[in-house]
Amino acid sequence: MEPLASRIRPKNLKEFVGQSHLVGKDKPLAIAIKEKHLFSFVLWGPPGVGKTTLAKIYARALDVEFHHLSAVSAGKDDIRQLVDKQNLLSKPKLLFLDEIHRFNKAQQDFLLPYVESGEITLVGATTENPSFEVISALLSRCRVFILNELSDEEMMKIIGRTEMKLSKAAKEWLIGMANGDARQAISMLEAASKLYSKITPKTLADTLQNKFLRFDKKGEEHYNIISAFIKSMRASQPDAALYYLARMLDSGEDPKFIARRMVIFASEDIGQANPTALVVANEVFKAVEVIGLPECAINLADGVVYLCRQPKSKASYEAYGRAVEDVKKFGNLPIPMIIRNAPTKLMKDLGYGKGYERYPKEDLLPEKLKGKKYYHHEKPSKE
Repeated sequence: MEPLASRIRPKNLKEFVGQSHLVGKDKPLAIAIKEKHLFSFVLWGPPGVGKTTLAKIYARALDVEFHHLSAVSAGKDDIRQLVDKQNLLSKPKLLFLDEIHRFNKAQQDFLLPYVESGEITLVGATTENPSFEVISALLSRCRVFILNELSDEEMMKIIGRTEMKLSKAAKEWLIGMANGDARQAISMLEAASKLYSKITPKTLADTLQNKFLRFDKKGEEHYNIISAFIKSMRASQPDAALYYLARMLDSGEDPKFIARRMVIFASEDIGQANPTALVVANEVFKAVEVIGLPECAINLADGVVYLCRQPKSKASYEAYGRAVEDVKKFGNLPIPMIIRNAPTKLMKDLGYGKGYERYPKEDLLPEKLKGKKYYHHEKPSKE
């Protein structure tokens, strides 16, 4: 049976809820649909806010040949088959590429000429910043539309479309759990209706805890695993870190998300104990970006073991935190005259930059903070 979320999916903009800055009167996508303007664009926003629905509404309104691929499982052959496929009705081909950020650089390079030539109109969907995830040549040929998390009022309207009887308390619990993700809310509601005759906050909570149900990356388990992964590297335990790495990749986690956390870890937890760790982590991220799954798992594993084996020091990270505290406490303290910029004669006459030497020995902190020490050198922990 077709999932509830699919059955109640809006078929036109009148039924669509949310994203009024894009689909309201005289707004970009509303104008494009009204004027039948066919062009490539990327929809960037959190899960369950209408990216797929908008792509389908757009394709239906413009009467194009709609093709839906997920970048998680699709590859060059899928693009090639789409282009080679005969179009008996002579309709333009629109490719909706879900999770476009999961296409690696080589795959995006392969797609680019078809978008350039107009053989394919591309509508990409992503939860990640496209300026980081989509190659510049492809991104320059697409408009980027940012979708917002759904408000509680908008979520209430969408839940109402299910026509299920719910108490106010149950609706509020569901909205709070879904955190602006309409698809998750509807899937949760559908699952609860199959398990229980009456839907209440308790039955919804019991449904959420059912071990047979699997929720997306905003769920608690996602954060539990990434936490375990980081803490295993911090404890210099490569076996545990590799296990949690395998868990994340097996569950479909974006390898670039993992690589980013490794780059952060290299500075936050290793820092001055071995600054080269940041270089290695960045190279792992680049490898993941270029190679993609499944092979990039090897790059991640290699990087994880390396980071685990490095001495650890949080001195720089903690020093920055102490500096931030003073910035918030004291605000914009006057900068010492000796290190102020002096681009004009008036500023020089006022003493800006007076007495400055390339390697001054005097304390360059603002007067109120003279003598303050944020960075304390510490002996790195061993592997």
